[in-house]
Amino acid sequence: MEIFGIPLIDSDDFLKLIFKFSINLLFLFITIRFIFYRNNRDKDYLFTFFMFNLMTFFICVLLRKVPMEMGFAMGLFAVFGILRYRTEALPIKEMTYLFIVIGLAMINALTNKSISMVELLFTDFVIVGVTLGIELIWFNNHERSKTIVYEKIEMIKPIHNDELMADLRERTGLDVFKFTIGNVDFLKDVASIKIYYKEKK
Repeated sequence: MEIFGIPLIDSDDFLKLIFKFSINLLFLFITIRFIFYRNNRDKDYLFTFFMFNLMTFFICVLLRKVPMEMGFAMGLFAVFGILRYRTEALPIKEMTYLFIVIGLAMINALTNKSISMVELLFTDFVIVGVTLGIELIWFNNHERSKTIVYEKIEMIKPIHNDELMADLRERTGLDVFKFTIGNVDFLKDVASIKIYYKEKK
């Protein structure tokens, strides 16, 4: 059975896709959840690593069946170059969504008769489903983060952690529960502090 000349299902290729996807997802989850996230609680990066891996995996698996000329391949590199050379700075999470929508457009536009409809729909549903799942599971507690410039340089000493936490809560008005100290500029007497807080519903 075909739809617009595209086969509905190719059993062998579909099973290969599921098998490869399962292996990829297993090692991806171990690497990100039990190695990266254990030492770095930044959920935006967790989301980014998951989605970049899945998008790259599906683009490589599906588009390897699509014959491409050199000029077209260079055009694809130019499209993804937008993610790096952009005029407006995007937060990492929004940049990841940009990568997702570009990848979905490529996958759905470039598929041909060698890719079955089931493979294509499976890919689309997995990408959208994993995106929704991560948003609901890891981002449902309304935890957010932002980086601020802090001028009380003497407060960054470990012995003042409790006082610094209280000061950050009072001055930002946010429910700060954790902070990490980044770059410290002793010439200007300022420090870059990333605060983690719970956003009010």
